[in-house]
Amino acid sequence: MKLIAALLTAPLLVVFVTWLSLSAITSGAAGFDRALDELDHIAWNEADLHRDVLSARAGLLRNYDPLVQEEDALDASVAALRASMAGDAVATAAIDRLAGSLAQQEEWVEQFKSTNALLQNSLAYFAVFSASLTTPGQDSPLPGTVSMLATAMLRLTLDTSPAAAAAVQMRLDQLAEFVPADVSGRVAPGPVAPGPVAALLAHGRLLHNLLPTADGIVRSLSAVPSKRDLAAIRTIILARQDALRIAEFRSRIVLYLTSLCLMGLLCAAGWKLWLRSRAIRRRAAFEHVLADVSMRFVAARTEDLDATIDAALEQMARCVDAERAYFIVGDPPGQLRRWSMPGIEFPANWPARAVSLAGRGYPKFGEIVHVARVWRLPRGADRNALAHAGLQGWACVAGRGRDGETALLGFDAVTHPCRIMRVGELGLLRMALDVVANARDRRALEQERTRLETRLQQARRLETIGALASGIAHNFNNIIGAILGYTEMANERSTSSRTLEEIRRAGERARELVDQILTFAGRRNARPRPIDVHAVIAEATSLLRASLPATVELAVAEAPTAMVVAGVHAQLLQVVLNLCNNAAQAMGHAGRVELQITAEEVEAPRSLSHGSLLAGRFVRIAVGDTGRGIDDAALAHLFEPFFTTRATGNGLGLATTREIVRDHGGVIHVESTPYEGSRFDIWLPCIDAAIPNAGTSSAAFPSGHGETVLVLEPDSDRLLRDEELLAALGYEPVGFTRAADARAAYLAAPERFDAAVVACCSWSREAVLELTTALRSTSRNMPILLATSSNDAFGAMTLARAGISEVVSWPIKAAEIAVALQDRLRAAGQRQAYCLGDD
Repeated sequence: MKLIAALLTAPLLVVFVTWLSLSAITSGAAGFDRALDELDHIAWNEADLHRDVLSARAGLLRNYDPLVQEEDALDASVAALRASMAGDAVATAAIDRLAGSLAQQEEWVEQFKSTNALLQNSLAYFAVFSASLTTPGQDSPLPGTVSMLATAMLRLTLDTSPAAAAAVQMRLDQLAEFVPADVSGRVAPGPVAPGPVAALLAHGRLLHNLLPTADGIVRSLSAVPSKRDLAAIRTIILARQDALRIAEFRSRIVLYLTSLCLMGLLCAAGWKLWLRSRAIRRRAAFEHVLADVSMRFVAARTEDLDATIDAALEQMARCVDAERAYFIVGDPPGQLRRWSMPGIEFPANWPARAVSLAGRGYPKFGEIVHVARVWRLPRGADRNALAHAGLQGWACVAGRGRDGETALLGFDAVTHPCRIMRVGELGLLRMALDVVANARDRRALEQERTRLETRLQQARRLETIGALASGIAHNFNNIIGAILGYTEMANERSTSSRTLEEIRRAGERARELVDQILTFAGRRNARPRPIDVHAVIAEATSLLRASLPATVELAVAEAPTAMVVAGVHAQLLQVVLNLCNNAAQAMGHAGRVELQITAEEVEAPRSLSHGSLLAGRFVRIAVGDTGRGIDDAALAHLFEPFFTTRATGNGLGLATTREIVRDHGGVIHVESTPYEGSRFDIWLPCIDAAIPNAGTSSAAFPSGHGETVLVLEPDSDRLLRDEELLAALGYEPVGFTRAADARAAYLAAPERFDAAVVACCSWSREAVLELTTALRSTSRNMPILLATSSNDAFGAMTLARAGISEVVSWPIKAAEIAVALQDRLRAAGQRQAYCLGDD
């Protein structure tokens, strides 16, 4: 139990260690690292954004695509950062603040882009017009004024302080004096006046307003508190990382301690396994000795039995390291066999006292007494008794012989403690006692075997009587069936119904007696019904798995399609069980039994080892084994009653199986290879639906008026019964057992017959259709009745094309055939009268 507990605890520890490892691997460390990376990306992208804004302000960046890319990168980094810290509410709030700051920054960037675009455009025009108005050589104060304005504007570009803005405004006012006056004598207001001076003045005034605005946007952009938000988020992440590192450190400590525990458990389990393996080797050696002793007992003659027991005691004692061994029968001992090593003698009262001491308070395991060390026993009479016998260790087992006497097998350890330590080794002592006791009871066993052989012969004679009773009961049942049938028909026509009723009741009592005989003989017939083969196999599999030896493997392979046959469930179950049990016995109770069920379509007649198949749809039940196989001599007599190759067999299993398969219209095929295995294939005809079960009507049977009815039935006995039944119904039957004879008689004189009844119990579907088509081709008006056990074997369209007027159940029943014939003959007469009226 300790070893089992260790082996069960080790997997639990492995699962725990795996869980800790996976939890460490799947912890938030990777998420925190990604979050820190995203923070770095945000800082870098924000710095790039500020750099590009300043470049654009200085006129070094003419394209705003880098600004758009950097804004998109900032948005993507914020989204990734949010995903990395999704489970942390504090970090999420900080990220939301950062996202707000970046959104404000994006708004300032958009304002800057529109303002800076207008600013750079005006600077370009301002430079062009300034250059055109400062041409050297002019004798005018205008170039000097323009130059001073350009200088002031350059200073405003670099420094947008109020003083620089006032200087630019003063130079703009000076330049406005050079703008020409209008017709009224007033000076035109700056930007409205035409000419380069007016254009320069307009762009100067625009730059005077735009430069402070652009620098203000740049300062606002730099004042966005994104760096503070980044620092707050970084602080939160680093705090989380520190907590995670502490948790991971604790997890590593737990992993380390768990690994140590697991290693200790594995070492303990290894030690236990080594001890167990040593015990198994000792047990195997003892079992080998017991097998050798058993074989010697089997081969020993009766007069050598005592010497064989002495040799067995010596061999078993040396195997368990015992110095003395003995076998006692009776109390006081009536028979004693003993052995001791040279130099070690038995005390005067030993082992005579062993039987009485074995029943006292020593450590026991059932009927086994085991004292590993005598000196460890409590002080008292029991310990003193063993010490006086010179024992240091003692093991014995007691039991009852076949005659009820006490039998004891003991082993004494004189110079060392008892080497038998394990409970499994103690269990072998019971087996050793049985081996020696069975050897002693050999004569009784031989007498028992003789008695069993006599009983087996009596059982075989009873089986023979049962087989004879089956045959007698079968024939007697046919006679009773005819009596009951005639009684039913006479009861409908006769006025003395009471007398006929008594006759019917007597026949029913006789049929019940026949059923009892058939039940006793094991051959009771039952009404065939639609049987699901899967249900039969499922029940057989359940029974076989419970009854087959553990060393026999049962492999079942079933086709998914539905398979239905007409038969008796119990008989088909008996067939499967017989074949599978025979397969298991043929393998010596060790091997593999394969049970396979498939649906087969036979296109053409096929010959098998024990019968022939006609074309049609069949269910194949295959039972295979890996046994010793069947030789050709045994294969020739395999299905004969009372033929068997086993000493305990009765030779009726396969014979019964073949009879049941034949009764179900099936065929058996056998394949066998010596020393490789055998396979039995059971072919059963498949049906599509339930068998119609027409009962007899309580009303009077419709009778005929001497009409001639052609009857085709392959079984001569059943044909005679059908003819008698039709004659009793008032018809003139003309019976045939061969289809060729029936066809020839009909073709020779078709007007002779008024109706035809074709029984298709053993005809192929094609043969039946061919015959009915030939009959219909000669006379379109003659009704043709088909008697079948399953009308689903023929489709409705097939029956109509073949000219079949009615389908009745097979075997033919009086009530059903009477009604069918009367209806078909009446309909045929009406059709004929109609045709004559047309003529």
